Amino acid sequence: MRSQAEKAALFRALHERPGAFMIPNPWDAGSARLLASLGFEALATTSLGLANTFGRGTVSPAEIIDNCKAIADATDLPVNADLENCGAHAPRAAAEMIRQAFEVGAVGGSIEDATGDADKPIYDFALAVERVQASVEMARTLPIPFILTARAENLVNGRADLDDTIRRLQAFESAGADVLYAPGLKDLATIKTVVSAVTKPVNVVMTFADPALTAADLASVGVKRISVGGSISRYALAACLRAGREMKEKGGFTFIRDAATSADLRSAFARGK
Repeated sequence: MRSQAEKAALFRALHERPGAFMIPNPWDAGSARLLASLGFEALATTSLGLANTFGRGTVSPAEIIDNCKAIADATDLPVNADLENCGAHAPRAAAEMIRQAFEVGAVGGSIEDATGDADKPIYDFALAVERVQASVEMARTLPIPFILTARAENLVNGRADLDDTIRRLQAFESAGADVLYAPGLKDLATIKTVVSAVTKPVNVVMTFADPALTAADLASVGVKRISVGGSISRYALAACLRAGREMKEKGGFTFIRDAATSADLRSAFARGK
């Protein structure tokens, strides 16, 4: 099993080598091992995927950290933690969640400028930058390098302001963030505009983007990291719904033909570990 220091070095190297890499989002230890068995080089947690397992729309900071530990412990791969707004509005309080993620085995994590308040969904610019700065400072105090991702959430919170999104990403870069991330980018031209406006690696989440885009397309405009957020979780739940509807509405069970075998799962879980 790799040490946390070895995972951190591997994660940093992925961001420094040419081209783009994919970082899928498991939601528990089992899905982490399945994805690891396929040969991915890193994983990222998903707060939405975790919320789905609980049958609700939100999760607490403590639940996020517990899930991060479960996924970090499940495989040999570097793990990046989706920490939402880091569970606090004040910069130093939010930065504490960076430390907590590191302490349970993550080698990277994100802080976003979404407040979680529907009446005021995005932090004011100055406070958003202060929160990133505090998180960067926390990350720099850790004994092993920790990649800090700063997220500008305008586009998925009803603020279709690309200029402000870029302004925020540039400010987050100046504050010391290692990776930049703006969920909600949809087309290759807009993605290229964002990537060209900054110098740090950019993460694109395919949840909102044109699904016809490929990893090669994204790499061609300079994207470094490609994630999918809660999409694999939602895809798995769609299969659950299809199976349930077949049983309830048709009295049928043909979905079992497409189910993974227990032997295949045991083999994948073993390889993933």
